[in-house]
Amino acid sequence: MDVDLILRNSGALFDGVKVTLAITLIGVLIALVGGGLICAMRLSTSAVLRAFARCYILFFRITPEVILIFWAYYCIPLIFGTTVSGFWSGSVVLGLIGAAYLAEIFRAGIAAVPRGQKEAAEALGLGVFPKWSIVILPQALKLVIAPLVNYFTEFLKGTTLLSAIGVMDLSLQAYLLGGQTFQYVTFLSAIAIIYFAIIFPVTLYARRLERRLAKR
Repeated sequence: MDVDLILRNSGALFDGVKVTLAITLIGVLIALVGGGLICAMRLSTSAVLRAFARCYILFFRITPEVILIFWAYYCIPLIFGTTVSGFWSGSVVLGLIGAAYLAEIFRAGIAAVPRGQKEAAEALGLGVFPKWSIVILPQALKLVIAPLVNYFTEFLKGTTLLSAIGVMDLSLQAYLLGGQTFQYVTFLSAIAIIYFAIIFPVTLYARRLERRLAKR
């Protein structure tokens, strides 16, 4: 690895890091909100909403991510006669895919809350909102924090797919710099280290959190 070459091009790499983190932030926010809504539909008493939630989860979990990204980027402009940037189309698609996974994580956390807790809340005469906000959701949140953190690390790695539609994230920056200097080993190794430096501390935190919650 040519460290001096990396330092001379650190500005471009830093720009790629900023784009990657921006995609992650936008996509995760969409995934959290969408996952909560889909989970609520999945647990709804309405058969129509439950069916929609199941179809949504199956579609986005089964369809390859890169196909959805390509479809959003290339087909939406043709259908609606508008332009869509790779950054926004990719971020939204990753968020919608993430919502399908988070909905199942949320549902599993809620299902893991002992049934006796729900029955006790009803015996105390709590309404629907207090029952969920005071009794069920706080307990479910503790159960899903660790899986959520683990999923966010997977989401961050998944942002590299957007380089296929020209989004100047960290991976595409490294590829272009490698092509310009013919030093692919240097730049691809550099971004591997950067991704590791970002993701590894989060992974350690998730494991520590799992152990703490298991003790409780």
